[in-house]
Amino acid sequence: MQITRRLRWQFLAQSSIFVLLLALLVALLAYFAREYRVEHDLTRGARNTLSATTIGALKQLQGPVSIKAYAVRQDSSGSNVHKIIEERVRPYQRVKPDLQLQLIDPREQPKLAAEAGLRTPNALVIEYQRRIEQIPLAEFSEQSFANALLRLVRGANNLVLWIDGHGERKLDGLANHDLGAFGHRLREKGFSISSLNLAVAQEVPENAALLVLTQPQVELQASEIDKLLRYIERGGNLLWLIDTEPLRGLQPLAEKLGLVLTPGTVVDPALAPRSGPPVFAVATNYARHPVVGTLQYNTLFPHARQIGADDGAGWTVTPLIDVAQRGWVEVGKLDGKPVFDKTRDFPGPVNVASAFERTVGDREQRVIVVGTGHFLSNSFLGNGGNLALGLGMLNWLAGEDAMVTIDARPAADTRIEIDSTQLYLIAFVVLFALPLLFAGTGIAVWWRRRNAR
Repeated sequence: MQITRRLRWQFLAQSSIFVLLLALLVALLAYFAREYRVEHDLTRGARNTLSATTIGALKQLQGPVSIKAYAVRQDSSGSNVHKIIEERVRPYQRVKPDLQLQLIDPREQPKLAAEAGLRTPNALVIEYQRRIEQIPLAEFSEQSFANALLRLVRGANNLVLWIDGHGERKLDGLANHDLGAFGHRLREKGFSISSLNLAVAQEVPENAALLVLTQPQVELQASEIDKLLRYIERGGNLLWLIDTEPLRGLQPLAEKLGLVLTPGTVVDPALAPRSGPPVFAVATNYARHPVVGTLQYNTLFPHARQIGADDGAGWTVTPLIDVAQRGWVEVGKLDGKPVFDKTRDFPGPVNVASAFERTVGDREQRVIVVGTGHFLSNSFLGNGGNLALGLGMLNWLAGEDAMVTIDARPAADTRIEIDSTQLYLIAFVVLFALPLLFAGTGIAVWWRRRNAR
């Protein structure tokens, strides 16, 4: 074929159009790569994807959120700290686009760092509706960030008081029967906790979000009971954990709520311990109620009592938790192997927690009564969903219904179980089999090339 001038120009035009189209395609790919991001988390349990807990917390924030990251631009190892922070904050920004991140190097802008009042040299300062939370950069994780968001959302409606002075369980106590571990988690979730001695206080403070009452070990005075009753009459919210002991002066409060408390302890033969009576009851099914409606874990109730209620007391009562489907309430003396006596004992299933609601003035009053305080104690808080249930109760009582389902996600893939046989097999493959395979392949290639000459 003869190459003419015209044909040469046609080839040049075709090549130019191809180059232009290729450049346009590359530019479009670069644009879409910058504007859109597609990711897929291949880890077991989706450890690199924001949990429903964090997404729920972000959706509670109505309006913009500002994050100021105070950190050096480059650390001693040469890593770009600002870029790492941007990458770690980006998943949160995809869920909440108006979450703004500002990176500040304290060495370059010391005045801004001083005005921020940093508790640590490197920290994240999160601001929402003029409320501020700080997270040390070394402690920045999804859990700490979600807890900070919950504290910002909760605002001032966060004071939890517990009755003290009569041997009750303490929300800051370290003993096995105390509730110190639960109190610590409440602080993480944005609650402020404090004790209240009714013998000294004039009244229960009106700014309290709720009151926690556990089993007293001595009788309460009549004046203290009157203060409790006035708190209930004003529409105060209450979490009452009743053990299988005498009420010790709290009978008027039980009558105010219309409680029907049968004597005895719940026993469940399906969960018999190695020694002693089967006084541990497991709950697997829950009522349709905001407190327990989405709970997916079993909960453990040691030494529980039955909680009943009188429908005519003016409250809307919802039984929350049934246990001991094949058990009963043992009224007699507990021994190693109790036997159901139909003449005195109460057959299961047994309700061990109820929610009480009514309207007082222009506010909705909420009360939860649980037939044991052990389930939130330091000894048993880590069993099953006890912590999740306790947090759900506190959130609901504080009027934070949207936070009831917010809970930490367990780490499902942070540990690898390898027995000795598997370990020896891995060592043999890595240290012997693979090197021998590579050496044999090299020798075979060399031999083949040598014979091909």
